[in-house]
Amino acid sequence: MDEMEEELKCPVCGSFYREPLILPCSHNLCQACARNILVQTPEAESPQSRRASGVSDYDYLDLDKMSLYSEADSGYGSYGGFASAPTTPCQKSPNGVRVFPPAAPPPPHLPPAALAPVPRNACLTCPQCHRSLILDERGLRGFPKNRVLEGVIDRYQQSKAAALRCQLCEKAPKEATVMCEQCDVFYCEPCRLRCHPPRGPLAKHRLVPPAQGRVSRRLSPRKISTCTDHELENHSMYCVQCKMPVCYQCLEEGKHSSHEVKALGAMWKLHKSQLSQALNGLSDRAKEAKEFLVQLRNMVQQIQENSVEFEACLVAQCDALIDALNRRKAQLLSRVNKEHEHKLKVVRDQISHCTVKLRQTTGLMEYCLEVIKENDPSGFLQISDALIRRVHLTEDQWGKGTLTPRMTTDFDLNLDSAPLLQSIHQLDFVQMKVAWFSFDPGSAHSDILFSNDNLTVTCNSYDDRVVLGKTGFSKGLHYWELSIDRYDNHPDPAFGVARVDVLKDVMLGKDDKAWAMTEGGITKGATVGVLLDLTRRTLTFSINEDQQGPVAFENMEGLFFPAVSLNRNVQVTLHTGLPVPEFYTSRASMQ
Repeated sequence: MDEMEEELKCPVCGSFYREPLILPCSHNLCQACARNILVQTPEAESPQSRRASGVSDYDYLDLDKMSLYSEADSGYGSYGGFASAPTTPCQKSPNGVRVFPPAAPPPPHLPPAALAPVPRNACLTCPQCHRSLILDERGLRGFPKNRVLEGVIDRYQQSKAAALRCQLCEKAPKEATVMCEQCDVFYCEPCRLRCHPPRGPLAKHRLVPPAQGRVSRRLSPRKISTCTDHELENHSMYCVQCKMPVCYQCLEEGKHSSHEVKALGAMWKLHKSQLSQALNGLSDRAKEAKEFLVQLRNMVQQIQENSVEFEACLVAQCDALIDALNRRKAQLLSRVNKEHEHKLKVVRDQISHCTVKLRQTTGLMEYCLEVIKENDPSGFLQISDALIRRVHLTEDQWGKGTLTPRMTTDFDLNLDSAPLLQSIHQLDFVQMKVAWFSFDPGSAHSDILFSNDNLTVTCNSYDDRVVLGKTGFSKGLHYWELSIDRYDNHPDPAFGVARVDVLKDVMLGKDDKAWAMTEGGITKGATVGVLLDLTRRTLTFSINEDQQGPVAFENMEGLFFPAVSLNRNVQVTLHTGLPVPEFYTSRASMQ
């Protein structure tokens, strides 16, 4: 539940909400913080005069934004305060949100009742969305209190609380041994004997174990939400047009008298159901994000392994050359290292971005689940619409290509050592056309069995299972072969290419993530050739060097991995680093 903590903190003071108010923009503020960031508007900007002139309450913000952000983006801006207060610069709250004016706490010597009343014509600006609202004659009482949020914070703090400590120890509090239900105080044994002796009027007090005292505190009745317009009335109906709970007096004489209303309990259940359904979709996205993070972390390891392997090959070639080649070798290694760092940076940045988004998503999910546990229909309906919108919006944000890797793990570079010694200064990388690779145990189905340095595979299941090659291709011309070592009882193996997220427990080609050729006359000892030409964007197959029909697939774009699906009746061996077959080179020369 740690991810949910940011949902429970005020954007102004950075602490857990205390008496939170629901603003018209659906954000929340502590009641004290809302009072601290109020500013006074000119007399001509009273709610009555603005409504008479047809001007929106939110237009006031646009005017202030002009003056605020025109001060050379210095981090400060002027904002009119109360009539009794001078103009003050803006500051940032503990969580980095700008507030106007500074959110100064009330003097400690003044009780809450002694606070100054909300000034006339006060304006409140939400520190999160920067929407501005001019308060009416009710002041902050016109904003409903978020009882649901209070309940969630109470449960969260109780779940995070450590061992209960004595409340009367002067220095290091000792662990409490009892709680007095009448005094509502936790005592250690020495403090109980000193401050709560079992005699006189205190003898009738009931002492209970600390854990039982915590439960009794938790079960104390919570305040029932009342109507903001009629403070003595409880909410009894739900206004469909205004999307808020209302009382009977609102329906009889208030602004909701002509609006469509529905039963509070029925709308409570409906909105809980809608929020639960929205959470199901978001939960699926969160699960995909966790799997995607595992994939990205595996990519980091694979990039590092490929980098080490590539550098070793490069060093071996460069060391065979003369001194001039050694100087060139250093330059090439520098380029490889830059490519290595670039790939790692892209993947790590994506990991960081996805981790933050997943943490926010998980926090929102946990908060919503806690809200669903609430039994206060009125309080729930005050925030349910906003939560449903947030859940849908967060789900949509996961669906815009967020779960697609931005970088491949391969180094599409090859050192061409053919040039003569006098041409060493022209030595450069060329695109790799001949690839050496094996099957990848890390991404294969668990039923796949590997041998021969991961070049030979079979399966221990009668169902089809998929295994991918360790190298993916996004450009160039690539050819590899698979020899059929065992072929019993007429199985249906499939050969081709696939995306990295192809289904691993069905025959290759059964989903939209794979392109494959099935059996087609294959026997034991046969050799299946797969030719992927990403320059022409085609995929072609051959059996025993005879092309199988015309081009099998066209318009191939993206990152593809060699792939095979088989069951326990088939065993195949992979052969790589092969030249392109003659039937294809002759056809290419004719075009």
